[in-house]
Amino acid sequence: MDKIIYQSVELGDTPENAFKMFTENEHLEKWLTNVADVEPRVGGKYELFWVPEDREHNSTIGCKVLALNPGKLISFEWKGPPQHQFMNEVIPLTHVMVSFIPCEKGTEVHLIHTGWKNTPEWEEARQWFEKACEIAFSELQKHAGK
Repeated sequence: MDKIIYQSVELGDTPENAFKMFTENEHLEKWLTNVADVEPRVGGKYELFWVPEDREHNSTIGCKVLALNPGKLISFEWKGPPQHQFMNEVIPLTHVMVSFIPCEKGTEVHLIHTGWKNTPEWEEARQWFEKACEIAFSELQKHAGK
């Protein structure tokens, strides 16, 4: 069975605005990362930097947008932090897909992160990212609609 991370959240905003939280640098820098360099087009960069002065580590440098349907879906590659560096040495990298579905209160955001291997170190990384995703989505809720 393929291991995944699944996270969802309801935002009191339109799908188009929720989509911007994942595709526009100034929005990403409010809830997810310190510096973002995202080009919202297929093949464009999806690079986030948590320690901007060390761009090679603790970042998604080199990651690309894989699929894009504005206001509905974005998919991109993802890399691990220094303690899970092994994630950055595999081809393909892990993949994140985020969908935006209109609902009564605004938008349901669904995230699926796939590509996890079946070894103890990969499972440890997956569990770390599962917690990180919960924290990130909590921050997303705070900043959405502002």
